[in-house]
Amino acid sequence: MSKLWQKDYSLDSLMEEFTVSNDYILDQQLVIADCLGSIAHARGLHHIGILDAEELASLEEGLKKIISLKMEDSFPITKENEDCHTAIEGFLTDEYGEVGKKIHTGRSRNDQVQTALRIWMREFTLKLCRATGELCETLLSFAEKYAEVPMPGRTHMQIAMPSSLGLWAASYAEELYDEAQHMMHLSWLFDQSPLGSAASYGVPLPLDRQFTAEQMGFTRVQNNVLYANNSRGKFEAILLDGCDYIALTLSKLAQDLILFTLPEFGYFSLPKELCTGSSIMPQKKNPDGLELARSRSSVVSSCAARVKSIIRSLPSGYNRDFQDTKEPLLAGTKATWQLVQIFGRMMDGLQ
Repeated sequence: MSKLWQKDYSLDSLMEEFTVSNDYILDQQLVIADCLGSIAHARGLHHIGILDAEELASLEEGLKKIISLKMEDSFPITKENEDCHTAIEGFLTDEYGEVGKKIHTGRSRNDQVQTALRIWMREFTLKLCRATGELCETLLSFAEKYAEVPMPGRTHMQIAMPSSLGLWAASYAEELYDEAQHMMHLSWLFDQSPLGSAASYGVPLPLDRQFTAEQMGFTRVQNNVLYANNSRGKFEAILLDGCDYIALTLSKLAQDLILFTLPEFGYFSLPKELCTGSSIMPQKKNPDGLELARSRSSVVSSCAARVKSIIRSLPSGYNRDFQDTKEPLLAGTKATWQLVQIFGRMMDGLQ
């Protein structure tokens, strides 16, 4: 399969391995988002007369077929494809002929990647807000159930003043609520379409960027095409920073639970199905999940820092360095998602 950038020569095999890296594996997470962006682009090309109705119907049928295959885990992306974008275009060309290649008209791989990432980031942000809100409700229910149970309030880790279990649990609920609200504000930032910006400078075609933005459910277009490119990596870092605040809160909650479930404290007992055993000491019930929650919190922080380090000194315009912001974005958001899910179960079963 020819690559989207294919010229009249073959790339050195070591350089190919270096430039592709693990993009073809990471891109499994972006297949559906890329198909949605491609459907919008195809409709945009039809809107300005570049595709006829039959060609548009073929492309939409093919892209919907890819979405179905992906949902069944049956859409392969090989190292030779480089990424999901080449794999998708190759599938369309194999199934529908030359019209499969026409979908790339007026589109750079850069704004194609950005559009898929923007769709993915917008969806993830809303899903994380909802999941964090559900965790807040779990914490509030716990706080209400045990509102009057006395608990020492500590400063400097020393017993300081009388307090309650309700105050402790509700403090985390309110903190996470504010952080979910912060994420909701960020969702507005991500709710703008970069499609049509191409490789930073637009294209000499009368693309209707507002039309394609509406097809994808974006409220607006990211107007300046060079800014659209320069925001790549920056928006990813902003999302990861939002995740980092949630992860920091959950790391503190993990530390509290580790301390308060020690036999010397004995405030709580963790659900056994969320604890591992020792390979040598049969009496142990280890809070491995909580310990890993602390370390996964640092993973989120490091992913945010990694993205900012990559983009810090780039000149304006597209640079291949942007490719390396994708892995920390996906790793950091995955870690945050898992943290929120785990603590929902942890608080549900806490005795």
